Amino acid sequence: MARFNRIAPVGVTEHILHRGNNKQDCFVEEEDMKAYLSWLTEYSVKYKVDVHAWVLMSNHVHLLCTPQEPEAISKMMQSMGRMYVRYFNNTYQRSGTLWEGRYKSCLIESNYLLELYRYIELNPVRAGMVNEPSEYSWSSYQCNGFGKRSKLQSPHELYNALGRSKKKRLESYQLLLDIDVEEVLLDDIRKSINKGVALGSVRFTNKIEKLTGKRVTQAQRGRPRNQ
Repeated sequence: MARFNRIAPVGVTEHILHRGNNKQDCFVEEEDMKAYLSWLTEYSVKYKVDVHAWVLMSNHVHLLCTPQEPEAISKMMQSMGRMYVRYFNNTYQRSGTLWEGRYKSCLIESNYLLELYRYIELNPVRAGMVNEPSEYSWSSYQCNGFGKRSKLQSPHELYNALGRSKKKRLESYQLLLDIDVEEVLLDDIRKSINKGVALGSVRFTNKIEKLTGKRVTQAQRGRPRNQ
């Protein structure tokens, strides 16, 4: 199936995946991850992108973002990607491409948003790297689950709706990540990001089509639990 032209309406949350070329490592040392997050912070502010969740794995990155201006995510990813490739090539005395082509992205309906938080921050657990998301330093879980301050993190309104107080929100979020995403929904999330199609209901898809004038499809199996 051919990939759809990238559609990025202002105010609609996106799941982003960027892989190393041929699945090679794009992070070797912790300093690499620090550098990546530093540029991600800089360019998310510059181009007005709210970053809700992230995880840096050895050979790929997952982000959950909402653009506040047209083409904001594209500008952020291009600028940050170029800076990081230059840094990585200089640091490790290499040349050529680092990323596997352009980043992948898909639009997310709000009903699925908290499941995407969960999907992203439980990546290291799912990969067998740690037993608990709190044990992994290179994700947004320390911010979303324990309230660590970060210039990068922007809580989504649905995250804020988890509780009236910060303490309540953190407790609710920790409980949310006690259980992984159901297998059927895991499959839908992976298909949507790999094919670049929207993840949501028919109503959501129709709204995007009307807004952009472009056709999108959706993963229809699997429904998120009520939160």
